[in-house]
Amino acid sequence: MNELSYDIRISTSDRALVKLDDFRLPESAITILFGESGIGKSLTALAIAGLLDPDQLNVRINGKEYPEYLHSNELANLRRNGFFVFQEPSSHLNPLMTLHAQLREGTLARAPGEERILQRLWEGTSPSDVQAILDVYPKPYRPSGGEKQRILATMAFKKMGALETQKNRGVFVFDEPTGNLDNKLRDEFLDLLVEQFRDRHATILLITHDYSMISRFTSAYKDLAKRIYYKELLLDHGKLRIRDFSPSAYLDWIGSRKPVSKAFHQDDQALRLESHIRIFGRTLQIARSQSERKPVPLLIRKGSLVYLKAPSGAGKTTVVKVMMGLLKAEGMSMTLGKRIYTETTPRKAWSDGVWGKQMAMVFQHADEALNQNATVKDAFAGLPLNGPMNEVAIVRTLAELFEEGVDRDFLRRPVKYLSGGQKQRLNLLRSMVLDTDILILDEPLNGLDFESSLKVLSRIEDRLRRGKSALVISHNEEIFDTMVNPENVYYLHALM
Repeated sequence: MNELSYDIRISTSDRALVKLDDFRLPESAITILFGESGIGKSLTALAIAGLLDPDQLNVRINGKEYPEYLHSNELANLRRNGFFVFQEPSSHLNPLMTLHAQLREGTLARAPGEERILQRLWEGTSPSDVQAILDVYPKPYRPSGGEKQRILATMAFKKMGALETQKNRGVFVFDEPTGNLDNKLRDEFLDLLVEQFRDRHATILLITHDYSMISRFTSAYKDLAKRIYYKELLLDHGKLRIRDFSPSAYLDWIGSRKPVSKAFHQDDQALRLESHIRIFGRTLQIARSQSERKPVPLLIRKGSLVYLKAPSGAGKTTVVKVMMGLLKAEGMSMTLGKRIYTETTPRKAWSDGVWGKQMAMVFQHADEALNQNATVKDAFAGLPLNGPMNEVAIVRTLAELFEEGVDRDFLRRPVKYLSGGQKQRLNLLRSMVLDTDILILDEPLNGLDFESSLKVLSRIEDRLRRGKSALVISHNEEIFDTMVNPENVYYLHALM
């Protein structure tokens, strides 16, 4: 099989960002690239696609200075016959054009299949509601992240469908294309991707943190096993390298998972959130079923892991921030311990009695929780502990999730220079070290590689065995469904 091969060097004026030898993309195949956030996956793909700014970064590809590569016939062919789906879709969408106009801009105007693709990616949505989305001019909060991802995927699939079958096969990069999609929509996306691949034999690079995609690829597309490659980008003693990732490493692990069970009693209740939460002019309702909307309170018992599910944008993060007292609701009621918290509870009551005392929260985006200009050591300062943590204690805490390089020099490193995966591990440890009775986990595996995810899940299970409780929000349904008893699964619905 033919391969595209790249030696890539990317740096700023003061530090190296990517130094990667022999990055290979098999042609007419699907390469799935795993690895922690910020390690260089996106930068590598952007460099190959000619999408980095040569005035901002020093880039060399296969020994060529970047300006030379940008004017090469090789890159011209990639651009003409490929497509790049950005991790942040707003990077691609034009705020001065409707989404519908952008779906038919340039070469996409002649590309087939738009209506069919939209129907698949918006299955269950009426044509009029889909049209209402297409008429939108993109803004920061409209359309939603999941809608933006589906629009960009539609563009890519249209472009792929326009390729000639045996010529100009093109390179299509999908950078975290399903991060804001639930499992049902993710699988619909993958089905469309594979259908287009069968027809057009494109070269596809799929960058993701979602290891559960392995289950879908190995079960639903068995005939393509020899044309699907699983790779992982990692730092090995400070050096960036690519290695093969064995699907069985994930499949064997997920197959052995069992919930951490516990016998419950009536007096085990740690928290009760009443079903209806009014905020931002809408009502959010908690239910036991994805289809039936019978309201029920959300109960967290001691030693239990509770899973709150809903499509992207439904309001899960909003609800847990209301529970933490970080957002003020127009109507809510929560019993925590012996106290009832409502929309009239003063902020000081949350800060004195909840934050870091009874509950702690791991934020979905580590940057939201961390001061970028602080050092790693500073990230542990000011936590409501019995006493300040000294450097020895911080190093010992970090070593639980950091495999190497944790020393006093690392403590002095500014947070802004950490990779996305390192920030997420720091984000997790800051909340876990508080050892509160309840821990809220909003996308806790965000940006983590497989080994780091295993360590985080092990820490969560240790907490549960000690009688601590947790509430999780996660798109990693296959993973958390193995950890959570069905009686502890809830669904969030947005009411009109």
